[in-house]
Amino acid sequence: MGAKLWSATLLFAFVLAFFSAHVLAQQSQDPSPKLRNNLLDFSSTFQWVKSAFGRISGETTFTGGKEANEHRHVPLAADLSTCHRSLTDADVPVYCCPPKRESDEPVVDFQFPSPSEPKRIRRPAHLMDEDYIAKYEKAIKIMKQFPYEDPLSFMRQADMHCIYCTGAYNQLNSSYFYKIHRSWIFFPWHRIHIYFHERIVQKLIGDDTFALPYWNWDHPAGMVIPSFYTTGAYADKDRDSLHLPSEIVDDSFDYVEKGLGPQEQIESNLAFMYTQMVSGAKKTELFMGCKRYPGEEGECDGPGTIEVAPHNALHTWVGSGLQPERENMGAFYSAARDPIFYAHHANIDRLWTVWKQLKGHEPEFVDPVWLDSYFYFHDENRQLVRIKIRDCLDIDKLRYGYEEAELPWLNARPKPSIPPKLARQILMLRETKNGLRLPSQSASTPYFGAEGRILDTTIRVKVSRPKRHRSKQEKEEEEEILVVYGIDVKKDVYVKFDVLVNSVDENGIGPESREFAGTFVNARHGVRIVKREGDSTKKTKATLKLGISELLEDLEADGEESIWVSLVPKGGTGVHVAVEGVRIEYMR
Repeated sequence: MGAKLWSATLLFAFVLAFFSAHVLAQQSQDPSPKLRNNLLDFSSTFQWVKSAFGRISGETTFTGGKEANEHRHVPLAADLSTCHRSLTDADVPVYCCPPKRESDEPVVDFQFPSPSEPKRIRRPAHLMDEDYIAKYEKAIKIMKQFPYEDPLSFMRQADMHCIYCTGAYNQLNSSYFYKIHRSWIFFPWHRIHIYFHERIVQKLIGDDTFALPYWNWDHPAGMVIPSFYTTGAYADKDRDSLHLPSEIVDDSFDYVEKGLGPQEQIESNLAFMYTQMVSGAKKTELFMGCKRYPGEEGECDGPGTIEVAPHNALHTWVGSGLQPERENMGAFYSAARDPIFYAHHANIDRLWTVWKQLKGHEPEFVDPVWLDSYFYFHDENRQLVRIKIRDCLDIDKLRYGYEEAELPWLNARPKPSIPPKLARQILMLRETKNGLRLPSQSASTPYFGAEGRILDTTIRVKVSRPKRHRSKQEKEEEEEILVVYGIDVKKDVYVKFDVLVNSVDENGIGPESREFAGTFVNARHGVRIVKREGDSTKKTKATLKLGISELLEDLEADGEESIWVSLVPKGGTGVHVAVEGVRIEYMR
């Protein structure tokens, strides 16, 4: 039987069973809590099965059909003739489109630099000497003096981020908008953005050995804004005054100050980096983000570990709390107007290379859609260049690299906040109240309905585990994934919630504790796109996938039938987000 027929047959069986259960519930005047919970569990499972069968049959969604299957083989690209104007929440126009349509410019395909070029080595920003600082500042001043019409001007380069990160372009051959965040496009697009910025600087100062600095915020010595970024052309008036040197960065910023001492914050940052780079990033999709395909039916919203935070969190941490959208760094449309943007993303790019080293340099993806997707940038000669993702995967061919630095977070594996056996005893006692099982704890695959449940307070659920007592080889081949799905951010604001497992006291748990499984962060776009007639209006809900195999071992829960999961809103931001449910999956 063909895959599509097989999946359709099984899906029909699921639909029939679900319908029968629904009718049974309707016939009962007062369905029992157990029946209601079973229906919720079944509904959640049905949603997952529907999605899975779509994947089995080669479609990106269940309803995608032939069109979705065809789009599997089409690279993702922007339509340069479709740049939209945009408005802030106060309806102030923000127009970051090019002065003239780039679709009218001649385009050349990217060519690798000559192997004879000197290899540029990027070093930590806090180690830069006065000569280097002066050279880079000279280039920034020159770029800021260029007219906006010049693609080498500082603002034109900054607005590249505005265009691509706010959805100003439509996708090629689609009415759906093109975006580069929250998917497997994130890392390669930003790599190329700062690559051409670096080459422009080289050209302007006449130094082909110049390399961008990276803000080494994953190392204690670099966990402050580098001091030279507060002076001269490096300075930006729109930064949070509470976070200037010598304030230690908060890699998992909650939108409010945690009040930790310097050493406590450093230890929290290192433990968080361990989760985001090691235990939570054992599979490629967990680190790189979900697989976005062309068209509305190929859309996904599932950022990787590092993009969620520290990337999103530090953008907001740097931005000014006095500005309506936390400009500049705190909003995507304005982020690259701050010179520290490039040092921040140089470290993001560096961590991509570090993660590849930890993974043994295996390919990220071999999907031709990803490899052949392409971007447009102006090079140092003002030539519009088309560059494919496959062309940016080997940084040695791009003639740059990173100075090796210590990775103290490799030895910062978090420990349980209390002994795991004691925690489980407490949680089991809480599960009963006057001898009765709490209804909120009885659903094995919690599903809150299509409208979701607002995170105005902590949500606690008990989630069943389909597989237990897996061998070491099975765990290496297949990561256990905690999935929070149907995440609906109601408006363009900063949203953050943490996900904890088997936590007794959510208020006292942060990244330094093993119960911390990960975090969801929505950073502001800062603007909304003005749609045109015929443009897609579809809104995609987000999915957060957290690798928890190692976490479960450390919490001595690997053999348990279920785990307790807490979704903890941070900084009062939970009122702006709803979630549909929580489940466990497995990822190869």
